[in-house]
Amino acid sequence: MISVLITGFGPFPGAPFNPTGALARRLARRRHPAFADVRRAAHVFTVGYAAVDRDLPRLIADHRPQVLLMFGLAARTRRARIETRARNARASFPDATGKRPPGRAIVPGVPHRPMPIDAVPLLVAAQAARVPVRLSRDAGAYLCNYLCWRALDQRQEQHAPLIAAFVHVPKLAVASRRAGRKPGIKRRITSTDLERIGARILLTLVAAARRRAIPNVRRPMTDKR
Repeated sequence: MISVLITGFGPFPGAPFNPTGALARRLARRRHPAFADVRRAAHVFTVGYAAVDRDLPRLIADHRPQVLLMFGLAARTRRARIETRARNARASFPDATGKRPPGRAIVPGVPHRPMPIDAVPLLVAAQAARVPVRLSRDAGAYLCNYLCWRALDQRQEQHAPLIAAFVHVPKLAVASRRAGRKPGIKRRITSTDLERIGARILLTLVAAARRRAIPNVRRPMTDKR
């Protein structure tokens, strides 16, 4: 059985409503034949560095996920963004709990690390939902990026066969009909759009996990004499 962990974040200053928590829970309950043998769990992180450091190792240890799908809010974009790398950077301002990070870099060393999944199939799957989406090389410097970095740490430290992906989502549409009356204004993403994108990406990740779970079986050599 494939184990999947889906995460979102709670509210933070400037974003009293974060759609990613509800999205994670909906995807954990969504019905699809391909999820028949998939065990799914959802978790909503408090937007704090200490919460990520405390909760993520426990979640990985408890669920042993082959797939980790993470969502975060990017309030200034109108497109969903599939992140391709984590940056070795932290913002100087405090998190939602009021705590400031101890430094601008997460650890001494490399400036960034790639996410452990080919993002192109995820992009193709998400684009099939006919919703604006693109690849991104900049996950920011706040908790979303920090979670990406710590997920990569967990993958190394616990030798977990994690297929990990992070998707930034925009603020949801609140008046799409008004926007539709004005020519030249792009349609805003709705909660239904987010669930469609998330489901397609999740199905792609689960399929990748299944392929990795199939052992390589060598064919017996035939005697051609």
